[in-house]
Amino acid sequence: MSTGYVTLTRQVGLMREMQSVANNLANMSTTGFRKEGVIFSEVVRDVEGPAGSVSMGAARVRNIDLQQGALTATGGQFDFAIEGDAFFMLATPNGERLTRAGVFTPNAASELVNPDGHALLDLGGAPVFVPPDARQVSLSSDGTLTADGRPLTQIGVFVPADRNDLQREGGTLFAAEGGVEPADNARFLQGFVEGSNVNPLLEISRMIEVQRSYEIGQSFRNKESERMSKMIETLTG
Repeated sequence: MSTGYVTLTRQVGLMREMQSVANNLANMSTTGFRKEGVIFSEVVRDVEGPAGSVSMGAARVRNIDLQQGALTATGGQFDFAIEGDAFFMLATPNGERLTRAGVFTPNAASELVNPDGHALLDLGGAPVFVPPDARQVSLSSDGTLTADGRPLTQIGVFVPADRNDLQREGGTLFAAEGGVEPADNARFLQGFVEGSNVNPLLEISRMIEVQRSYEIGQSFRNKESERMSKMIETLTG
């Protein structure tokens, strides 16, 4: 029975990894997307018998790759990108959330919002307001936003206090369970957006590898099931 449990935990982990790869490939063109992986860990349990224990591989932790994606020039007045490992802060119905997707537009209240309507926040945690009559809006490398040469606010950029606490919520939103800190090594670019950091060739290679590993495990499970059936037939025959 231990053999079956060990193989089953491996197959479940490989299935989760395959789902992660599929999600990465589906978002390889999503602005600000961060690819995700699965971390396998060893779980040891006491069992009866000469061995005394059994070791199983479990995939229970998801790892978010924070490597920066490629920057693309758009010329958009409200398209912003960050060079560095910091995040924009958005106000959402579920609380403040981090993102690297810097595509914004003014809403009816002249606040900069992302495509989902979440407001971009400044360094003090207030929504970024742009006067509706502003003819020229500029963003400096330190995040200072100006309208027609008049300073408006400084866009906030933050880093999670603990990178391991980042939890994905939706495609490009992240919750920092351990809190956030202001970033001091980020540089802003106006008229640019950051693409996904997914490498499609690497992800396809990974998908093939995971699929083959899953097929090998399934073949082993089938043979083990046949072995158990034959043993039961022999003992009860």
